[in-house]
Formats: sequence, C-alpha cells, structure tokens
Amino acid sequence: MTEIRPRRSVLSMPGSNPRALEKARGLPCDVVMIDLEDAVAPEVKPQAREAVAAAVAAKSFGRREVVVRINPLDGDHGEDDLAALAPAGPDAVLVPKVTGADTLVAVGSRLRRLKASPQTRIWAMIESPAAILNLADIASAARDVDVRLACLVVGPNDLLKAGRLRPVPGRAALMPWLMSAVAAARAYEIDVIDGIYNAFEDADGFAAECAQGRDCGFDGKMLIHPSQIAAANAAFGPTPDETAEAEALIAAFSEPENRGRGAIPFRGRMVERLHAEEARRVLVLAESIAQLRA
Repeated sequence: MTEIRPRRSVLSMPGSNPRALEKARGLPCDVVMIDLEDAVAPEVKPQAREAVAAAVAAKSFGRREVVVRINPLDGDHGEDDLAALAPAGPDAVLVPKVTGADTLVAVGSRLRRLKASPQTRIWAMIESPAAILNLADIASAARDVDVRLACLVVGPNDLLKAGRLRPVPGRAALMPWLMSAVAAARAYEIDVIDGIYNAFEDADGFAAECAQGRDCGFDGKMLIHPSQIAAANAAFGPTPDETAEAEALIAAFSEPENRGRGAIPFRGRMVERLHAEEARRVLVLAESIAQLRA
C-alpha cells in the first residue's frame, strides 16, 4: 500500500501575507499551501520568499502538511525559490504550469543538488490543455526516485480559460479533463486534488462540487477561504458509517471459513478481496485523520 496522508482540505495562502500564515497554524485544514506564484506581486516576491522559508523552517504548522508553490523555473524567481526552500524543508514543493515530466525531473535534480531533505516531495499543477494531453508522462514521474512526485493538483480556472470553456454548474465541459487527471493519478498511485471553487460564499454550491469531486475519485480540494475547510473535510474523509463498514468487511474476510476465498457474501452483496484492500485504505485514512486532530 502506498503512503496515505489526509489531503481533504488544501488551503491556499498568499506567501506575502504574514497574518494569513499565522492564522493557518490554528486552522483544521489537512494541508497548508503557501503560494509564492500567482498570489504574490512581482515586486514583493523576494521578501515573501524569505518570510515563507523562515515560516516553513520554524515547523510551526503542527501535523499539517506544508506545501509551497514556487514560481516557474524558466522565470525570474523559480530558482531562487528552490534555493530558499531546500534548507527550510517543506513537505512538498508545488510546481506550476507543468506540461511534461521534464519539468518535474529538473526540479527534482535541483532539489537533490541543493541537498533538500529526501522527505520533501513534489506536487504538480495541471492547468493547461498541454498538461492534460501529457498526463501519463507527467504522472509517470512518480516512478523516478529523484522526482518524488506525490500529487497532482488541477487548476480549473486556467483550464477553463485555455479551453475557452464556459464555467457552468456541474462542470460538464471539464469532466473529461478532470477524469483524465484522476485516471493518471491512480495509474501511478499518487494523489490528485480537485481545484478551487471561486464563489466562497456559496456554501451549497461548494458542498455540491466537493461531493462531485469525491464521487469522481479526487482525494481533496484546493480551498481559497477558511470557511470552506469543514465542508471539504466532511466530503473527502470517510464517514463513521464507512469506517464501521470497512472494519466489518475486513473482519468478515478474517473469519476462518473465508480466509481462502476470493469472494464472499457480505450484507446482501458479493464482495471480493479488492474490496477488502479498499477497506484497509479507508481505515488507514481514518486513523491518519484522527492523528491530525490529536
């Protein structure tokens, strides 16, 4: 079984806002994503980089996963971002505007040369038609030990703009692209995060999109406001009933008469060993979530 970490709620915070970073230390999100790219004006990027590196190095975000989105390597700030972050030791670096595995290989190579911790992983933004067409290549970087790709993050606003798609409720036009990202992540055993919901005051619309994303196989959702955390955590985490059913299913396969069987009757339906494997994943996720709350 691959590493399982709760990534139900990925809260995006601007790296240039010290008050937001301070507040994030007490929020119940699974992941704090500190942005040095789009959320930071060019003229303050150096100061934001220094402040973010210091905040990450202080290790003051508790059990939350800390991810920093850097600027593109082919721009004016990406190399400096990596140089500052490598010794700080974030849990992951989020690489923007990825269109192929070569970009991730380059980031991994630089992190290695900068002597970054081997625990620092790489996440990749999927935000262009080129990225969609190259999803298998991008996700395959998870097999490269230097790249350490752990997660894909979908950028729906960029995809809508680049594809000239209309942002309609239900995201019908985006669904083929979203499901392609899920398929690529599952093929290479990494996580995939659904993108932001812009109307942060529309609680019902947000909850509906979270439910849709969970049904589609996403592991969590990128958030733009703390008010979205609770709904994302509820949607993307196992419910008490799901946890109880997972425990019961594993117990059923453990019965002496079932230990050598590939499929058994369970609560009115037939289940296979693959269902037991998914049940174990649910229980590991539930335990990881409980540890976050401890």
